[in-house]
Amino acid sequence: MARFFQPKKRSALDTKHQAVSVQKLDHLGAGIAYIDKKPVFIDGALADEEVLIQLSESKSKFARAKLIKVLKPSKQRIAPFCPHYSQCGGCDLQHLSHEAQIEHKQQALSQLMTKFSGQELTLSAPVACSEKGYRRRARISMMWDKKSQQLQFGFRRKQSKDIVTVTDCAVLEPSLNALLPELKALLSGFKKPDQLGHIELVKGDNTSVLVLRHLAPLADKDVAALKDFSQKHQLTLYVVPDANQLNKVMGEQAYYQEVGVTIPFLPNNFIQVNQQVNQRMVEQALEWLDVQKDDRVLDLFCGLGNFSLPLAKLADKVVGIEGVDEMVEIAKSNALHNNIKNVEFYQANLEQEFIGEIWAKEQFNKVLLDPARAGAVGIVDQLSSLGAEQVVYVSCNPATLARDSQSLLEQGYQLKKLGMLDMFPHTSHLESMALFVKI
Repeated sequence: MARFFQPKKRSALDTKHQAVSVQKLDHLGAGIAYIDKKPVFIDGALADEEVLIQLSESKSKFARAKLIKVLKPSKQRIAPFCPHYSQCGGCDLQHLSHEAQIEHKQQALSQLMTKFSGQELTLSAPVACSEKGYRRRARISMMWDKKSQQLQFGFRRKQSKDIVTVTDCAVLEPSLNALLPELKALLSGFKKPDQLGHIELVKGDNTSVLVLRHLAPLADKDVAALKDFSQKHQLTLYVVPDANQLNKVMGEQAYYQEVGVTIPFLPNNFIQVNQQVNQRMVEQALEWLDVQKDDRVLDLFCGLGNFSLPLAKLADKVVGIEGVDEMVEIAKSNALHNNIKNVEFYQANLEQEFIGEIWAKEQFNKVLLDPARAGAVGIVDQLSSLGAEQVVYVSCNPATLARDSQSLLEQGYQLKKLGMLDMFPHTSHLESMALFVKI
C-alpha cells in the first residue's frame, strides 16, 4: 500500500501575554526565562526581573519573545540616555549600567572559555573606555519618503530596514556628531534626494572624512554645496558613484597614530571604531607577547598593519598576512611611510592550507591573529607547525574564539591569559584577547 507524505500541522504560536521570571543573560545580553523548561530569549530583559512577554518564535529547543513590560525591575536597570534607544538598532544594552555591562561581558567570556578549556580562569582587568563619544566612524542611512516629502536620515530601526531619524548620537565622536543636523539639512535640499545612498563619517587624527554614496550624477549646484560644507568643517570629501568606485574630491588622506607609528587609511578600509580601546589593545598585545629583539612574529589577518607595524618596532622580523590584495598594498605603503624595513606583507587565503607559500617556509616563535567574526578555522590548526611558542588571539566573537581554542589546546598550547576589551559600550558585541603558550 502506497504511503503519502503528510506534513505535520504547525501548532499555533501562543501570543497571549504572560509573566515570566528572568534567570540570567546570554552572552549576547538577552534575558533568559523558562517556560516548561524551555529557554525563552527576551531582548531588553535583565536577570532577576519579572517581565511580561509575548512569544514571537517557538522552536523545539528554544523560543524568543518580545518584552511587553517590566513588572519588577532589576537593581541594575537604568534609564537609557539616548531618546532614540527604543527604536534605533545601534545600541542594545543602554538599559544596563555600563559597569554592569562590563561585568556581564567578563562573566560571559569566562564561562564560555572555562567550558572549552577545561580549566579555571582568572580574567585580566578589562580594557575599558569612555561610555559616550567613542565611535570614530559611522554609516548614516538615507531614504527619500515620497509620502512626507522628507529625507529619512539616521540609523536602521531594530531588526528592520526602516530608518530612525537621528541627528544627535551620544556614542558618536563629538565632532562627527555635531555635523549631523547641518548635514541632514544640506542633503535634504539636493536636486535628487531620492537618489542618495548613504553617508559615512570617519574621524582621523589629522582630518575627518565625509563619504557620500549617490545613485545618480549630482547636480553641479549640489557638488558645490557639498564642497563648501566640507571646506567649512575642514573635512576630506569622497564620493561613491558606484559601489566599487571611491573618488576623492578634496582634502588630505586621513591617518591615525598609535604606539609610535602612523597608519594612513582610506574610508573604505577596516579600522577599529574605538580608537581609545584600539590603542590599549595594541599595547596589551605587545605586552602579552613580550616581544624581544630576536623574535620573529607572524601577524595573521593583519589588515593595514594595526598590529604589524608596532610589532616590527620591537621584533627582529614581522610578516603580515591578509586576504585582501588592496589591504596588503596599503600595509606595504604604510611600512614605507613609517620607515619600517623589517616587516613584509603577503596576500593569502587564510582558510586554506599554507603549504607552499613563501612566507610559510619560515619559522615564527610568536603569532598574533585578529580574524573576523568567522574566526580562524583552517589556519589555526597549523600554528604549531610554524614553531610558535606563544599565540595572542584577538577575537570579536567569543563563540569562534572558544571553537578555535580547542584546536590550540590539542596542539599543546595552554591558555595563560584572557581579557575582555570594551570596544563597543552599550552593545552586546564582545571583543576579547587570549594568550596561549606552548607547554
